Amino acid sequence: MGDTTVTTLEGREAAVLPPVADETGRGLLRRLRTPRRPRLWFEILLIAVSYWTYSLIRNAVPEQKAEALRNADWLWKLEHHLGLAVEESVNHTVNGVTWLIVGMNYYYATLHFIITLAVLVWLYRSHPGRYAATRLVLFATTGVALIGYYLYPLAPPRLMTNTTFIDTVLVHDTWGSMASGDLKNMSNQYAAMPSMHIGWSVWSGLTIFALARTPWVRILGLLYPTATLVVIVATANHFWLDAVGGLICLAFGYTVARLWYGALPYSLPRTVADPRTAGRGRAGGCPPAAAGVKEQHLRPDSNRPTEDGHPPARPRTTTKP
Repeated sequence: MGDTTVTTLEGREAAVLPPVADETGRGLLRRLRTPRRPRLWFEILLIAVSYWTYSLIRNAVPEQKAEALRNADWLWKLEHHLGLAVEESVNHTVNGVTWLIVGMNYYYATLHFIITLAVLVWLYRSHPGRYAATRLVLFATTGVALIGYYLYPLAPPRLMTNTTFIDTVLVHDTWGSMASGDLKNMSNQYAAMPSMHIGWSVWSGLTIFALARTPWVRILGLLYPTATLVVIVATANHFWLDAVGGLICLAFGYTVARLWYGALPYSLPRTVADPRTAGRGRAGGCPPAAAGVKEQHLRPDSNRPTEDGHPPARPRTTTKP
C-alpha cells in the first residue's frame, strides 16, 4: 500500500510533522538568552550583592598614591597639549557661586545612586522584557571599570599638589564626596579612571530617551548625563578624560548585551510571558501558536451546508502508488 493523504476543500494536505529532537546544550543556552519576567526578590538581592562586591573590589585596589599622582600629572599635561584643559577654570568659576557649587556637591553624592536605581525600578515595572538585557549593560560596564581602577590608578584633580584645584566639599563643608573629609577612608581616592558617574548617568539617560513616551522626559534623559559631566568637572572629582573612559566602558557593556541577546536591549519586546503560565493553553502537546487555532480552520464541518443549500463535498481520498 502507498501513503494515504487527505485533501481538504481548500486543496491543502493535512500532515503531521515529526517531533524535532531538542539538543540539550543549545536548549539550555536558548533558555538562558531568552528574556524572562524578573523576580523582585532576586533582583533586590542581585543588585545589593553586586554593589557590595563592586565597592569591596574598588576599595580593595591598592591606593598607589605616587603612581596615581604621576598619572594625573601626565593626563593634565596631555589635556594642555590638546588645548582642552578646562577643568581648573570651570572649578574656580563655579566655586564662586556658593549655592550652585553646594548643590553640585550634593548632586555628586546622591543622584548617582538615586537616578540609577529609579531607572532600574522603572524598567522592572514598565519594561520587564527589556529589564534583564539593560541591567546586563549596567553590570558589564561596572565590571570592566574595576579593571581600569586596578590597572590605571588616577588621582582626581582636587588631590593634585602642583595645581590650584579646589576641593569644593572641604571648602564649603558639605557632605558631597566619600573621598573627602571624614568619609575619605571609606573609599579609594585614586580610582578616578574611568568615571562611573558618567557611565551610569549615560546609561540612565539613553534608557530614558529610548523608552520614555513623554517628550519632555526624554529630553531630561539627555540632559542628565550632560549635567553630570559639568558636576564632576566643577567639583574637581574628575578630568573630562575620565568621562571618556566611562563611555568606553559603557560601549563594552552594550556590546556584551548585544552579543548575548542578539539585539540591543531597547529593541527587545517590552513584555514577556510569565513562565508559570507558559504551559497553559496548549492542546495535545502542540506549540502555543498551534494550540490557539480552532479545528474548523483545518477541517471543515461536514454537516454544514454550503451557501447555495447543497450538502458540502466530502474530502477526496487519494492513494499514492
